[in-house]
Amino acid sequence: MMKDDEKKAILCPQCRRLISRDEPVCPHCGLSRPGTRRVAAMLGRLGSGALDPIRIVLFSNVALYLLSLLLNPSSLGFSLNPLSFLSPSETSLFYLGATGTVPILGYGRWWTLFTASFLHGGLLHIFFNMAALTQLGPFVWRQFGFWRFWIIYLASGIGGFLLSLVAGVPFTIGASAGLCGLIGAILYYGRSRGGFLGEMISRQAMGWIVGLAIFGLLLPGINNWAHGGGLLAGIGAAFLTGHRDRGPETAFHRALGAVLAGLTVLLLLYAVAGAAAMALNLH
Repeated sequence: MMKDDEKKAILCPQCRRLISRDEPVCPHCGLSRPGTRRVAAMLGRLGSGALDPIRIVLFSNVALYLLSLLLNPSSLGFSLNPLSFLSPSETSLFYLGATGTVPILGYGRWWTLFTASFLHGGLLHIFFNMAALTQLGPFVWRQFGFWRFWIIYLASGIGGFLLSLVAGVPFTIGASAGLCGLIGAILYYGRSRGGFLGEMISRQAMGWIVGLAIFGLLLPGINNWAHGGGLLAGIGAAFLTGHRDRGPETAFHRALGAVLAGLTVLLLLYAVAGAAAMALNLH
């Protein structure tokens, strides 16, 4: 049998230390009424390390890529060009949430600013993006935290595609805007941290930025506007939310990250439902 005081013990939603449920203020971090922050406590548990945001993004991208191939298999791209090998049809990508001036200005699909980051146009496209995710993502997750990772990644994708919309890009997809946002966050972290380690991190981030710029200029079909917009959005999101060296994630970070992630999930499900209806009509 548990004693009454043990039943009243909880983990503070903000600092994760053991306190009494009826404490008016957490004695460790100063959070007001920690025992009543049930939603914050739930979000804190989600971001405590039990969930891996890198795997969530990776598996979501792979699942949607496979779905985009299956929706309209008769139009799969088997070009000898490695960049377009196993490419889904534009119709499938449109219904799954590709963005740009055509989907947004032509059809009013503003929500595609959220969904386009999870779609890819070919096997190499998704391979290189997911390889970059596994390189960049863990550092941002470790230094910024679970919910701030989602804020940076999702806001960077939205910001990158918003800039490419303003620039007049007609049809675009890919995780690279969000990935550029991760690079921007790493650059900000290095500059903010300072010292020898911070300088080394900044130089590494600048090397990635220069490489992306060269890559984008040499290869046709690269959405450099989305890359640039994602990079700037990532720097801005990192600046506004801070990193763990400056303080732990707050209730605001958890709430904003949960709203962005939850809205993205709902919009992706909406897109999948619409694409499934499209596929049934084709058959």
